[in-house]
Amino acid sequence: MSAIPALARRRQTDQRLRDLILSREGKRGLLIAFEGPDGSGKTTQRKLFKNWLKSEGHDVVTTKWNSSALVKPLVKARKAARSLSPEEFSLLHAADFRYRLETDILPALWQGQTVIADRYLFTALARDAARGMDLHWLLEVYRPLFWPDLVFYFAVSPETSGKRIAAERSPNYYEAGQDVTEIADPFQSYTHFIGRVIQEYEALAKVFRFVTVDAEQSIFDQHRQIRGLYAEGARRPWQEWNQEVLVEWLTHYPEGAK
Repeated sequence: MSAIPALARRRQTDQRLRDLILSREGKRGLLIAFEGPDGSGKTTQRKLFKNWLKSEGHDVVTTKWNSSALVKPLVKARKAARSLSPEEFSLLHAADFRYRLETDILPALWQGQTVIADRYLFTALARDAARGMDLHWLLEVYRPLFWPDLVFYFAVSPETSGKRIAAERSPNYYEAGQDVTEIADPFQSYTHFIGRVIQEYEALAKVFRFVTVDAEQSIFDQHRQIRGLYAEGARRPWQEWNQEVLVEWLTHYPEGAK
């Protein structure tokens, strides 16, 4: 009998949190993700876009892929030892992402800040799928999913990506996909691997309706296009897209919403 009141209290709490999420819709910030393969110029465009938003009076913060103080040192050490399996690679990045989502991204959005993600979970889906991981398994690893309001995907050919990377540096072991291609030359491995990654990105762009930016254009033309697409974009209502994640977050991190 005692379980019934407990269940009823949980339902009341969940309903209260859902009402709180709905009431926050007009005050919360936007989450905008910049996605694309290495060498696509997304980081340059992310910086230009952030500076423009700030000049327009927006309160903007950035979150970067694999940057949490909790997980990044472990990933760095495992990469240096070249001992990461595709499965471990995926799980560590998922842990990094979840930590940043709960401690950085959601609190900022709740307080009305615009959050720009330099790579989001779609980076993991594309790279891990290119390493042979099952997409359905990967989606379960990141579930429940928290959807950005807007995803800019910077489309570039494997050849252009390779040339831009080669002009600056030699790709590292995992960036070149040498852990799965087993090609000794990092540039040859990169060209082979990035083609797989781009194929996965293109599929994700169709399924999840990314806003595609032609990254072969000039920097100015891309920036102008992004501004226009941002102005036309619409937010994804939290109660329709992200309620499950937010209820869970507010349950475990009530201080984050203060």
